[in-house]
Amino acid sequence: MSATHLPEWSSAFDDDRLARVRSLPLPARREWALAGATGEGVDVAVVDSGVDADNPRVGGLAGSVALVTDAEDPRGYRVEEGPHTDLVGHGNACSGIIRSLAPRARLHSVRVLGANLRGRGVLLRGGIEWSVAAGMRVVNLSLSSKSDLMYADLHRVTDAAYFRGALLVCAANNSPGPTYPSEFASVVSVAARAGDDPLALAYNPHPPVEFAARGIDLDVAWADGGSTVATGNSFAAPHVSGLTALLLSKHPWLTPFQVKAVLHSLCDNADVS
Repeated sequence: MSATHLPEWSSAFDDDRLARVRSLPLPARREWALAGATGEGVDVAVVDSGVDADNPRVGGLAGSVALVTDAEDPRGYRVEEGPHTDLVGHGNACSGIIRSLAPRARLHSVRVLGANLRGRGVLLRGGIEWSVAAGMRVVNLSLSSKSDLMYADLHRVTDAAYFRGALLVCAANNSPGPTYPSEFASVVSVAARAGDDPLALAYNPHPPVEFAARGIDLDVAWADGGSTVATGNSFAAPHVSGLTALLLSKHPWLTPFQVKAVLHSLCDNADVS
């Protein structure tokens, strides 16, 4: 696949451009971090277009909420609890990837996008707020906002999540230009790269987008129990969310900045000598 067809930031992780980076000398890196982990006990929110609990690749949900704009609510939205469908298939794709890596994690659907895979910035902010208040340890955000008007609000809630111990994993935008919260330092920002290893990571020493995971030509779950082949940063982010769920199920005491450090040490281009 030519670079012109890759999502934005993917080219930064090309093998011929990827520099070695110094990292923590963790003992037996991947073994220490992930060996024997299943995601057991870790709550993961998928803030997206909804998730079908009965999709075979999703494998069930621990809970579902949908956020709806509401001018009468001081937050600008209201939360509707209960099962719902994935309006597009995008949420199923992300959830299925997380489930494939962390089979015992507790997945929660937080629907903020409509049938056109678009949503209001206030609902993105609300999805993060709800996830933090509900005690999610990992929040998968395969979406972002281009609106400069949302910059301050999203910065506030992402920092609040960081200090509360919730790790936000954010896909970079597929097209050039800044989007939020993927460019904030308090999140784990992710772009797509080619590869077959679902555990493989790379680190970009020239942020704002720091990490890359597999996200090119993937077979993913979609709507109505089906599947599709997809490419995008959206599908790289849940690989990192799944890895993080594994890591936290084995080492639940890790804080968001410690998780980042461990992920850094797991990268293919990490020099731990």
